[in-house]
Amino acid sequence: MKKMLALLLAAMMVLSLAACGAKKEEAAAPAEEPAADKALVYAVEAGSAGEAAAEENGFQYNSVASQADALMEVAAGTSDAAIIDLLMAGAMIGEGTSYPNLTHTEELTTEEYGVGCRKGSDLAAYINGVFAETYADGTMQEIATTYGVQESLVEQSSEVIDAPAGGDVAYIQDKGTLIVGITDFAPMDYKDDAGNWIGFDADMAKIVAEKLGVEIEFVEIDWDNKIMELDSKNIDMVWNGMTLTDEVTSAMECTVPYCNNAQVVVVPAK
Repeated sequence: MKKMLALLLAAMMVLSLAACGAKKEEAAAPAEEPAADKALVYAVEAGSAGEAAAEENGFQYNSVASQADALMEVAAGTSDAAIIDLLMAGAMIGEGTSYPNLTHTEELTTEEYGVGCRKGSDLAAYINGVFAETYADGTMQEIATTYGVQESLVEQSSEVIDAPAGGDVAYIQDKGTLIVGITDFAPMDYKDDAGNWIGFDADMAKIVAEKLGVEIEFVEIDWDNKIMELDSKNIDMVWNGMTLTDEVTSAMECTVPYCNNAQVVVVPAK
């Protein structure tokens, strides 16, 4: 009997130690890292989706004139990090780019790009038609491949181009110039060595102008004033990797989405 009790006590001790070991292992599991560090100061473009992401996450941030300026802030050490578009990060940071010593970490948002026109403008529907036509014949994919954004393209459904007798389409055709509001934003809008505007958005805008039968003019704008620039007719549309936020879609007549994007955090590479 004593022998049986001893064996029973030994078994209970083994089970107890095993249970303690399990609890200890569970407690030792590392906690998940936060999505981004709120102690950092982030550089963001004023009026951009990056600025909206910083506000939504409660980050400290500096508003600058452009996403390119946000990268300069991080490179110079005047801001700890930047929040910029994923498509720009792919073109501007990392080995072989303008900022080889910067890298991007997590995605804060997922979003879509669209083109913005004046509220009620028929130009947005016209551009949708150009999207459908160029996607169907492969032109859009070819241009996207040139600038490395082919994986981000949104598939376009077929839609007939319709240029009604009145509205912005007729206004632009009468004046003979399509004025596009942009910022310097590779790979969407930027200048080549000869000083000409190129990029996925710039090349697509040139096709729209060609189909309208007008000349094209690119005007650099303060991104925070894009709606005012449209409403005052200083520009005819905003085509510059513009995220389709609630603010944008409520203030502008926007096209269907044509590119997927995200807001990413850029930091110095370790």
